[in-house]
Amino acid sequence: MGETIEPSSSAAQSAQWRPNDENERGGLSRLIGKIFGKSTPQTTEPEPAASLASETSTRGMINLRRLNVEDVAIPKVEIVSVAEDIEKDELVQVFRDSGLTRLPVYRDTLDQPIGLVHLKDFALRHAFTDSKQEFDLAALLRPLLFVPPSMSIGVLLAKMQTERRHMALVIDEYGGVDGLLTIEDLIEQVIGEIEDEHDVDEGKFWAREKPGQYIVLARAPLEEFQKEVGVDFTEHEDIDPEEIDSLGGLVFMLSGRVPVRGEVVEHPCGAEFEILDADPRRIKRLRVVLPQAGT
Repeated sequence: MGETIEPSSSAAQSAQWRPNDENERGGLSRLIGKIFGKSTPQTTEPEPAASLASETSTRGMINLRRLNVEDVAIPKVEIVSVAEDIEKDELVQVFRDSGLTRLPVYRDTLDQPIGLVHLKDFALRHAFTDSKQEFDLAALLRPLLFVPPSMSIGVLLAKMQTERRHMALVIDEYGGVDGLLTIEDLIEQVIGEIEDEHDVDEGKFWAREKPGQYIVLARAPLEEFQKEVGVDFTEHEDIDPEEIDSLGGLVFMLSGRVPVRGEVVEHPCGAEFEILDADPRRIKRLRVVLPQAGT
């Protein structure tokens, strides 16, 4: 059976976990050194590439010290999670629809998390074998970290690395879930956005899934994408083309806010923009369904 975790006690333990300043500085320096492959300070004038890496490292170190968990966590309303009594087919559908590999598992409500289920564990037990064993989600559960909103992301990153945990839930003062973080979210604060194997190829802003349907990075130049698909998304009285440079900017203008992952924003022309990846501050990746494809 999987390990059952009590949020309140775990959160309290996480809140008490505090290295002294000297150890924190040393630990974070070693961590950044591993990420950027730095060994000793340069004594000669750096090459341009080395200088850029050093500048990025410095910004990353500042983020690790300056930002707290609450600054970068995914809000509770955006957390994709599953109940402990979910059926096998339903779990498959959640993995498929969300595109996520790790999902928090809860009992009754999300404020009672009991662990996480990893797609790899599920696939190895139920998809890549001939076993007809009964589906038992509890047997697949992995433990979660529980952290307070005020913990610095540098401390959390070091803790995740030490305990080999890739996901943490943010617990508020009343013991309820307030947000979620993955180790990738934290590393992106140091080295910038990480694109995985499901993202658009390097140097490209979009990829066609099928006729009339595209996966597009939010930073894709709007004018170029319009030429690609043959649709003028700015040809509407409520949209000022002078104020929009990217596809993400268009979607933000249409919704009036940063939409959450999984939300579908409709354009007056009939096109649909499905948010595939976003954080509380920006849209990252979308699925665009053109009008003729949606009919």
